[in-house]
Amino acid sequence: MPALEGYIPDKMVKCIWYFIEFCTLVRRDTHDTATIKTLEDHLSLYHQNWTIFVETNICTEKQPPRQHSLVHYPKLIRAFGAPNGLCSSISESKHIKAVKEPWRRSNHFQALDQMLTANQHMDKLIAAKVEFKSRGMFKVGYFENSELETSK
Repeated sequence: MPALEGYIPDKMVKCIWYFIEFCTLVRRDTHDTATIKTLEDHLSLYHQNWTIFVETNICTEKQPPRQHSLVHYPKLIRAFGAPNGLCSSISESKHIKAVKEPWRRSNHFQALDQMLTANQHMDKLIAAKVEFKSRGMFKVGYFENSELETSK
């Protein structure tokens, strides 16, 4: 943060600092009442200081974009415990395979039916491949780098 001081407004430095502190605290292995309170405080101060981005015309939105889920972290940590550095890339890659790719393959008219059918077909093909491999019916490497191989 010292590298930013003097180059951007102090309120912006504070906003970034509160966000980084929030993210650092969330990744702890354990949380108690004090750390959850600190999380809530940092998040509140982050949102209060966010207005600097609107004031300086960097962003036109009143709320930080794509960060609504942060407000749920303290409640979810209380309910389920520390996320221990949970990464969303796993669910994002599954979302791409299950939603985005089938959407692109559809003709976009009643796409949900097409997407569900495509996912069912892909699941059946993957299951068949596993079964065939277990019975020795595939040559090793025959389907390497194929869509079936990467759809796991």
